[in-house]
Order: sequence, then structure tokens, then C-alpha cells
Amino acid sequence: MTQKRPKPADFFKDWKEREALAESMIPMIGKLNRERNVGVYMYGRNLVNRSVLSIMKAHRFVRQVEENELSEWETYPVLEAIGKLDLGPVHIDLGTLTNKYMRHDRGLSVDEFVEQELAEAVGAGKPLPESKDVVIYGFGRIGRLVARLLIEKAGSGDVLRLRAIVLRKGNADNDLVKRASLLRRDSVHGAFKGTIRVDEETSSLICNGNEIRFIYANSPQEVDYTRYGIHDAIVVDSTGVWRDEEGLGQHLESKGASKVLLTAPGKGDIKNIVYGINNGDIEPEDRVLSAASCTTNAIVPVLKAMMDGFGVEHGHVETVHSYTNDQNLIDNYHKGERRGRAAALNMVLTETGAAKAVAKALPELKGKLTGNAIRVPTPNVSMAILNLNLGRETTKEELNQYMREVALHSPLRQQIDYTNSPEVVSSDFVGSRRACVFDSIATIVDGKNAVLYCWYDNEFGYSCQVVRCLEDMAGVRYKLFPKQD
Repeated sequence: MTQKRPKPADFFKDWKEREALAESMIPMIGKLNRERNVGVYMYGRNLVNRSVLSIMKAHRFVRQVEENELSEWETYPVLEAIGKLDLGPVHIDLGTLTNKYMRHDRGLSVDEFVEQELAEAVGAGKPLPESKDVVIYGFGRIGRLVARLLIEKAGSGDVLRLRAIVLRKGNADNDLVKRASLLRRDSVHGAFKGTIRVDEETSSLICNGNEIRFIYANSPQEVDYTRYGIHDAIVVDSTGVWRDEEGLGQHLESKGASKVLLTAPGKGDIKNIVYGINNGDIEPEDRVLSAASCTTNAIVPVLKAMMDGFGVEHGHVETVHSYTNDQNLIDNYHKGERRGRAAALNMVLTETGAAKAVAKALPELKGKLTGNAIRVPTPNVSMAILNLNLGRETTKEELNQYMREVALHSPLRQQIDYTNSPEVVSSDFVGSRRACVFDSIATIVDGKNAVLYCWYDNEFGYSCQVVRCLEDMAGVRYKLFPKQD
């Protein structure tokens, strides 16, 4: 590990100098993404379209998790060197690449080191021969967040293009304007980052230059996507109305649609994909897939890490879950037990299928987990508590250190984040792009028994996992640099 940076003699001067460097990084990062589809990250935190302060905070995060200072003084020349290369579409973690250079530069200059580390990315072609059309069927919480992500990740427009959104016509005459407002403003996730123009003549929203047609239909069979110039599209079904092969297969009867991705647990033989765990099971011929549930996505990566590091004999999963649109605002009839009681006033004990669903992604754990859920009066961000009997004895320190390495340096670093702050609460994790955040302070270990606490943004973090599945279905697979040692 590199030495910690000495404290500056003048904090204000140091801040202003680093602020200027971060400001200079913004057009460099934007150009890489816009022209070459290169994503730039700081220990997993996306730096594309971020503000000066967001970039500086991402640098500061490194101090918390790596126990080491990393400033814009170190990363700026590395970013400059990246910009000089003729890169293809890849994801580059600027933080880990810079830290790798600081740890062992091999006697090379920054330019030489970066060129050597990114040699495989130079001259790489497009991930797809032509852009892939995407349609979102349903425009609720997950549908709108997936739309935001696809617009944000449009890059040069060569990969995934959100072409249409299908939904039922509302009662208001100005339905399109109301839909635009819901996309533009969100009580939990804040304002849409960009501009939205309403074109009622074509029933379209133009979002950051992306023209998105709004198609009104009562069933998939009513839609002919080819009428709108949409072909061979992947349909993201975010309604949850159909969850089996027969129901979701209705989308494949629509002209212009070729595949379906469900944003809920699939039933029957539908593959339930937790990206980062079993996305290798996705085959080109698969036409209907499920991205599982938010809770399954949150717990499976941690369970996989525990299996690999310590073994898991059996366990119980308790989820403390924010209320959802399925519940009632005030007491009223509901077909589900207890869910009829006012969501904002009660803790509601209910069931979760996440523990059983784990076996679809990790067959080794079939029959080894039980689960339950408590819905609580918060609008977003949930927690999974994993009470596990491990295959060997360990300590809190060993387990936390292992999970820190998994979150920072393993193939699961897109799925698992790590915090060691004693002050964080649920609202601090709104907007997290990981499937879950491992809370190391809360870990309890007693020999072979371990209790782990994992936060997860059950809306946005899950939507990020959905988009990763979507990219994989389309054949988009970005290489991540630097490669592991």
C-alpha cells in the first residue's frame, strides 16, 4: 500500500487546486464516453456526467475503504494518459488503476504504465455491429429508473437505444405531459439529469436527445413495433403482470420484438439471472429471462462470497423492506395477508420468496435457507440480515477484511459495496448502483455463526442489475480495467 499523503500546509489552497483538476476532468471523461463508449469509474463509482464535487467525493471515498489517500493530483495524469489512447468500448476504474501505478509502477512513466495496462483495449471494435433497440413495457418505479439509466448510458448511441415505452392510457387528456413529469421529478431519486421535451404530435419524449415513442396499448398483441421503425427489440417487462413463459411469450407475438426481460422473479423454467453470479447461463437462443427480485439480487452475491470464503451450511434471511406500491396507503382490502394495513403507519410482517429463489442462482444452497420479510414505513432502501452457519470458524475482523477485498477487488465488485461508517442510515444508500452494500460495523461473528447486514436500494440498485442483464442479453460485454493482479 502506498504511503498516506501528508496534510497540506494550506487546506483551502489545496482544495481549490484539486477542485480545478476535478473540473478539468469532466470534459475528458465526457469525451471518452461520448466518442468511444468508455466508462470511467472511481472504485466502482461512475464518474460520467458527474459534478466537480461528486468527483471529489468519489476520490475521498477511497480513503475510507482503502485506508489510503488518493487525490486528483494522482488521478489526473492517469486520466490524461488514458485520453491519449485509441480505446474501444471498455470500463476503466481510474481509482484502482491509479493505485496500482502508485503501488508498483515497474519503473515506467504514467503514459507507459497506462499504455501497458490498457493494451488489450486499444483499437477494440464496437461491442455490437449496430445499436440494439430496447422497449420498456410498463412505466412504474422500475420502468422509469431503467429508462433513466438507459438514457444516461446511451453514450455514442452505438449500444442500447431506448426506442419506446408501452403503457395503458391514463384518464387525463394530457397523459404524455404527466408521464414526462413523473420521469422529470422523483420524490426519492431526485430530478432527471438532463432535459426532457414533450412532442405530443408524435407522442414522444425527447430525453437528452433520445427520441422515445410512447405507445398506448392494453396488451402486447396490440403493438406493432415495426410501425415505429423498431426492429429485433428486447422488451423489458416491468409490469409484473405476467411472470411465466406463456404470459411473457405474448410480447414475442408483437412484430419487432425478439426477446423479453422480466423485472420480477420468473416462474416455471424461466432462468432467474442475478448479474455477476449466473449471467454466464444466458444463451443467445434464450428469448425470455428474469432479472429475479431486488432482494434476491442483494443477498445472492454476499452468499456466494460467503460460500467461497467460509462455506455455508444453513441460514436464515430476514429482510427489512421499504413499503411498495402493492401495499395500501390506508387500511383497505388486500388479497395478501396483512398487506391491507396502512403502509406508512405500520411494520407489516409478510413473506418473501427470496430465500427459495436463491437456489435458482446458487443451486448449492437449495433447501439450506429460510426467509421472511418485514415491510417498514420508508419509501426506499431496504436491509437484508443474513444469519448464517458457516463451514468453519472465523472472526469479525477476518470476515470483514475478506468482504472488503471482495467489494473492492473481486469479480463481484459491481454487485457488492462496502461501508465501515458507524453513522450511516438507510437514506444514505439512495442511488447506490450496487446490488447491496455490506455494513462491516454491524457484523456479528461467534465461531461458525455469523450475522451480516446488507443495505440495498431496492429500486435503483436493482434497476442497475436489470440493465446489466439487458446488456448481456444484447451481447454487450464490457471488459473492465485494470485487470486483477
